[in-house]
Amino acid sequence: MNQPRAPKEGSGLEVRAAAARGLVPVLTDKGSLAGLDEHSVIARDRSLLKELCYGTCRRLPRLEALAGQLLKQPFKKRDSDVQALLLIGIYQLLYMRIPAHAAVGETAGAARLLGKDWATRVLNGCLRRLQREAAALEATVDRDAHVALEHPAWLLKTLRQAWPDQWQAIAEANNQPGPMTLRVNQRHQDRETYLSLLTETGLSGQLCVHAPDGITLEQPCDVSTLPGFERGLVSVQDEAAQLSAALLGPALAPRPGARVLDACCAPGGKTAHLLEQFDITLTAIDSDNQRLGRVDDSLSRLGLTADLQHADATQRDWWNATPYDAILLDAPCSGTGVIRRHPDIKKLRRPDDIGKLATLQRQLLDNLWAMLRPGGTLLYATCSVLPEENAEQVEAFLARTPDAIVTTPDDVAWGMPSGQGRQLFPEASSHDGFFYARLEKRAA
Repeated sequence: MNQPRAPKEGSGLEVRAAAARGLVPVLTDKGSLAGLDEHSVIARDRSLLKELCYGTCRRLPRLEALAGQLLKQPFKKRDSDVQALLLIGIYQLLYMRIPAHAAVGETAGAARLLGKDWATRVLNGCLRRLQREAAALEATVDRDAHVALEHPAWLLKTLRQAWPDQWQAIAEANNQPGPMTLRVNQRHQDRETYLSLLTETGLSGQLCVHAPDGITLEQPCDVSTLPGFERGLVSVQDEAAQLSAALLGPALAPRPGARVLDACCAPGGKTAHLLEQFDITLTAIDSDNQRLGRVDDSLSRLGLTADLQHADATQRDWWNATPYDAILLDAPCSGTGVIRRHPDIKKLRRPDDIGKLATLQRQLLDNLWAMLRPGGTLLYATCSVLPEENAEQVEAFLARTPDAIVTTPDDVAWGMPSGQGRQLFPEASSHDGFFYARLEKRAA
């Protein structure tokens, strides 16, 4: 067997080989893009590395269909890195402005860095054929709607059944990278003042329509270039996610020192936003200790304090039996509203995951409701667009919980009514897909 060759620093071969390595866990169902090591390439190649990996996952159903047309027989499982290179090559030729000779030559040549010289000829032949026959090959695979819309067949069918009028727009939005949206820390300044700072720095943005602290940038940038980022002036958070603080506002603004629980809090954006907005005593828990560390880092940067606990919100062994005035349950979900930010969901999510997640959500709702004081508010949120996790979940909870009262506002300009909650769909240049339902515990 050939040994991987030492790369030339900063070569186009190396960044493509690194991208292939980064995609292997996704293609083999052993990991996600969260494990992508951006530092495996030199600084100037990191944005290309991310584009190759995230872009390939975003277009994966179509790329895999085209790869099936180009190959005489599939690669063996042990050659999933070569399969990744082929997908990367197709992505470059069809979706990037990289010169064709580089897309073909450097992608095929990267196989040598993986110790698989034999694959160079195969990859070169497949990609050259795609150059010659792209229109015909694309027309062939696009006969299948799920391929043309670049979604797994089961997911596209589910979206179509749930949202017969919106399913295609949802799928199309999922296929575009989400914008970079900022949350301005109102403890320092208002967003209009911060927008002026951005302009002075040479960055352009516009005020979010629905989130009162939000600014959406015209182009994403490294957080290090954001004025005052390290001093806590601003954070990165999608507009839809920022709405949770506004929804909890009526329960918190008139109650200085209110006891608040942020269950399933990682990575901490909503935790921080609540602390920026309100004078509260906040406990934030998460079952993933590593992700809880990210919450701690974020709060430290912002100069905020919360009681962070590594705990399971389906249990009560961590709770001191003192009821909370408000609870935010940003429940684990399918992530179908944020596919554009986590495109590996298209590969990693399975149909039977939805029922399992719905069961977990039910357990969380029932367990946390007991921790809420009479007259208190629970905000249920997911980044899903599937009714089984959202409207149907809330309807079932209300049916078995006689002291639950719906207080979800119907006079807001965002989203659409969905059962007893409001559903947002992902929108280009705007917010992600999200669901909210606000519930009050009937006073004794």
